Amino acid sequence: MPKPAIGEADGKAEDVERMFDTIAPRYDLLNRILSAGIDQYWRSRAIRLLSDEQPARVLDVATGTADVALKVERLLHPREVVGVDLSAEMLRYGRKKIRDLGLSPRIRLVQGDAAALPFDDDTFDAVLVAFGVRNFEDLVAGLEGMGRVLRPGGALVVLEFSRPRRFPVRELYSLYSHYLLPRIGGALSPDQSAYEYLPASVAAFPDGPDFLERMHTAGFTDLQWQPLTFGIASLYKGRLADR
Repeated sequence: MPKPAIGEADGKAEDVERMFDTIAPRYDLLNRILSAGIDQYWRSRAIRLLSDEQPARVLDVATGTADVALKVERLLHPREVVGVDLSAEMLRYGRKKIRDLGLSPRIRLVQGDAAALPFDDDTFDAVLVAFGVRNFEDLVAGLEGMGRVLRPGGALVVLEFSRPRRFPVRELYSLYSHYLLPRIGGALSPDQSAYEYLPASVAAFPDGPDFLERMHTAGFTDLQWQPLTFGIASLYKGRLADR
């Protein structure tokens, strides 16, 4: 299966949906293996950025198999968590995890696109997206879509891969992501191209100050950027300006 376009391109959302439908059965396992488990720490850090917000309703965009949605329920105890994802297969695995934990009344999963979310304006107190924004077909449109359903003053937290800047981490990460990661992913997943797409999409993503500029364009203020683990990932936080 051909991998999605790198960067922003018309029709990318459909290719992303197909790719994640294909890799859904091994997605959680590969996340743990390829990140040596540190992805769980990163997700927890992202969620804890919302602790002081005490949100009653939280939206998890690009929820995948609901890892972040489950952590939000456990760490923040909101009244409701809603997860959204393009991939029906990823959502199917997420719903099974939620049912197995008896959390179906508190966590709801919906298929949808960040740029056209199926919710009314001002519905949520906080929005999270972990490792999903680089897959958006139109980055600013996705950010604006999340802002539309966020109440004024509500917080958006984004966790995304980024590019290490310093020697020797930059060189070691490039070696791992471009040579080792696709081989490991291809050995354990039915679609090696998905793990070739991952480092290419990270390299093309406008991280750091460039992403903060996109958030500002989409209507967010009080912007923060926090590199994690030598810059391999980054946390971003913004607050929706009054309309």
